Amino acid sequence: MILVAIIACEVGFWVAIGAGLIARYAFDRPRLGRMLLLAAPAIDLVLLALVALDLMGGGTASWHHGLAALYIGISVAYGHRMIAWADAKFASRFRGAAPRPRLFGSAYTIACWKDVARTMLAAVIAAGLLGGLIALVGDEARTAELLGFFPILGMIVAIDLLWAVSYSISPKRSPATARE
Repeated sequence: MILVAIIACEVGFWVAIGAGLIARYAFDRPRLGRMLLLAAPAIDLVLLALVALDLMGGGTASWHHGLAALYIGISVAYGHRMIAWADAKFASRFRGAAPRPRLFGSAYTIACWKDVARTMLAAVIAAGLLGGLIALVGDEARTAELLGFFPILGMIVAIDLLWAVSYSISPKRSPATARE
């Protein structure tokens, strides 16, 4: 059930964003668009409530519950950036705004390090949610699966950190420079 809820919330997240941007740009309804965009974080709260209710109702934690915590952490940490990216695409398509420039060199490296900070924030949020769920349920046997997600969070941060370090050592070159 939780896996279905996660999928439904992910779909709902993007539907809210898409509907908000369509309302803002295609129908020139910025207030409606803003309200729809604000629905995206509310969807995370719905998922959190569903996970908590499932576990409080006697459910045993599975990897789905850990995935829900990770999803919420990523959604909170990266949500604004994802919405800004989609907003720029819509502005370019419907209003003729200049597309965002592609990043290369030190600008790309700086963006990678900002992503490390976002990923660390996502991991801290997910870890806090996992710890909160473990404490809320108070039954080690039913929440043992959630403990297995802490190393996964560390691995995700480590991979993103290695990504940033690799581009610090060898910055991403522009296509024109790469051909030379």
